[in-house]
Amino acid sequence: MSHALVSGANRGLGLGFVQQLLARGGRVVATCRHPGRALELTKLAGEYPGHLRILPLDVDAPRSIDELARELAVLDVRVDLLVNNAGVLVDGERFGTLDGATLASTFTTNVIGPVLLTQALAERLVDGGKVVAVGSGLGSIARTTRFGTPSYAISKAALHMAMRQLGHALAPRGIAVAALSPGWVRTAMGGDHADLGVDESVAAMLGVIDALRFDEASIGTLFAHTGRPMPW
Repeated sequence: MSHALVSGANRGLGLGFVQQLLARGGRVVATCRHPGRALELTKLAGEYPGHLRILPLDVDAPRSIDELARELAVLDVRVDLLVNNAGVLVDGERFGTLDGATLASTFTTNVIGPVLLTQALAERLVDGGKVVAVGSGLGSIARTTRFGTPSYAISKAALHMAMRQLGHALAPRGIAVAALSPGWVRTAMGGDHADLGVDESVAAMLGVIDALRFDEASIGTLFAHTGRPMPW
């Protein structure tokens, strides 16, 4: 039986994806670092018995990614939608005080994690399935007009290229791959003054995902939550 798998599913956009996918009747594998602390996911598991599995995943740790892949194989879970949502944004970065450790750790979470997760789960993806990553307009080189959140912006730009690369790798199997900008959303990352609520952003992104089809000409496209292609 096919499933959606969502990384970073314990809060924010990840939790929103899980909630709305379940409400639509889907089956979901929700992953996060500490399932035992994911109280909202535990509550959802009770509300949707048999439709939600909560599994541990630390996208920073290749061993954790490999363990998740082995667990899915044991459970014989096939994934028709992979949502690479887990990500990190470091506040307060200033030019002149940037440090390599922050840049590297952000890159590991926001880029290397999704690449290795998609690679590890490739055998569990159904042919003709979909792989998406939560990108960002801040990672659009063409739209960048100021210095700000450099670790996050640089890593999201790299993530967009990663999705283009993965799209070509998975193209022979007809798997559609894209990056989605959620807009400015009221989450712990986006802050209280953002334009969109989580429900609104996720609903819009699911609409884009529903319409997504494999197309050689649009492999790895970066889409706004409205469905409009965004410049790299």
